[in-house]
Amino acid sequence: MADRNNTIAGWVLAAGIVALGGSILFGKIIHGDVPGEGKQGYVIQGVESGEGGGEAAVPLATLLASADVAKGEAIYKKCMACHTINQGGANGIGPNLYAVMGQKHGHIAGFAYSEALLKAPGMWDWENMDRWLANPKKYAPGTKMSFAGLGNPEERASLLLYLNAQGSNLPLPPPPAAALAEGEAAAAPAEGEAEAGEAAAPAAAEAPAK
Repeated sequence: MADRNNTIAGWVLAAGIVALGGSILFGKIIHGDVPGEGKQGYVIQGVESGEGGGEAAVPLATLLASADVAKGEAIYKKCMACHTINQGGANGIGPNLYAVMGQKHGHIAGFAYSEALLKAPGMWDWENMDRWLANPKKYAPGTKMSFAGLGNPEERASLLLYLNAQGSNLPLPPPPAAALAEGEAAAAPAEGEAEAGEAAAPAAAEAPAK
């Protein structure tokens, strides 16, 4: 009798496990997996996005020198669900972005920026805006911005040019080669002065004492 009861209990337990497993599987099929924090909750057509990626092997200044404003405008159209960019435009889910380049973080009065962004150091210069567009959550951990970021450095450079053309007009950073040449040109007179000083020192030592 005891063996029979144990057998019945075993079948009941097995049936319960099978039912639980089927319920979990059914839930995954019907509802799908919920995106985790930092995952892009929607797809922007034609724009490469990727969490944590987007590190450019080519310097940003070089990318900007060959970027395309028209391409940047096309990329920006994918952002219009959250942002306006016309002068005096209303804020949406995100703030209006007219003349944003060169501004401090949280420059629009009355918009509910996240504390994480308000506490982020620096301002919206070329490098910081590029880092923000690559991965907002990495740039300002705790930000309310849900977009995962643009993983393509060339696309970001074009978008930066477009943003800058909308009321900002920050000067482009000099390409690395130009910056190096400028540094060498500035150092050349100093080196010439040092050599002249070294040549003058022996001459002064040879002069007779009065």
